[in-house]
Amino acid sequence: MNAAMKPQARHAKTDKAAKTGNAAKTAQASVADDLGLRPGQSLELLQELHILTREGRLNQDSRRKLKQVLHLFQFIEALLKELPPDAAPTLADHGAGKSYLGFIVYDLFFKALKDGHIYGIETRPELVQKSRELAERLGFERMRFLNLSVAESERATELPARIDVVTALHACDTATDDAIAFGLAKQARFMALVPCCQAEVAGVLRGGKALALARTPLAELWRHPLHTREFGSQITNVLRCLYLEAMGYQVTVTELVGWEHSMKNELILARYTGQKKRSAAERLRAMLGEFGLESLLPVRYARLGAAHGPAHGPVQGADHAPGSDSGSGPGPASA
Repeated sequence: MNAAMKPQARHAKTDKAAKTGNAAKTAQASVADDLGLRPGQSLELLQELHILTREGRLNQDSRRKLKQVLHLFQFIEALLKELPPDAAPTLADHGAGKSYLGFIVYDLFFKALKDGHIYGIETRPELVQKSRELAERLGFERMRFLNLSVAESERATELPARIDVVTALHACDTATDDAIAFGLAKQARFMALVPCCQAEVAGVLRGGKALALARTPLAELWRHPLHTREFGSQITNVLRCLYLEAMGYQVTVTELVGWEHSMKNELILARYTGQKKRSAAERLRAMLGEFGLESLLPVRYARLGAAHGPAHGPVQGADHAPGSDSGSGPGPASA
């Protein structure tokens, strides 16, 4: 009787495994539909990145993370499509971390191309090694992961002389400034930046608070610690945008996703035009002077002097309206 039952037991196990496999596929299909994943998008990749579980399920934190990355990809995809159709695009992801963004951009765009490379730049060697291993397992042959600082990456022979797109998703504090410096050095055609945890400017504001309060009522904007943090974050991104405009980029600032998904939600998109706005450079210098941030000029805006010469003082009047200036200088080669 036991022998007769064995085939039935085997069939039962087979049926159970089939049902489990079908349930997992159904769950994955449901997640794909729910998140608007594209046909052919690798669920294996999402599992390897621990965005999806092995059963194809998605928790709320992963849902938020994936929505942010997929939404940012839509902006990056539009920029990549502006390149010549026969180009071999290059993208550098600065402060790549676990390279969520780089892997998904490769899966959704670069994988279908005959040529083109993505470079993940990260200072933590253990993350670089894990990304290399994952790219090898998935067959993502045109991804490169480099354990480099920003200064090293600017002159590293492993990177091409020019990069088409520079990205930085939630690069903390000055890492976004590092990505901008890298993009300028590599004459990037486009930059897509989502800043995070801007602390440097807030620290400078905090250090000069007493003097600022005595000098100007504007210092009330950052008298309280909470306001110092928030105002420091706001002015940091304003200065970054002015810097990019002064260096020949057209800048757009928008929300990445709904605020319910992330409080670090500001997306800075920069497109190189070659028109270096003198008014932007002058206003940047004026703001640094107004808020006691002059010490940041040689640290964060080092190329400003070379692009526009000495400061001309605060900007006043309509003669310096944004968009009224033009300039020339080295930039990305035209298509």
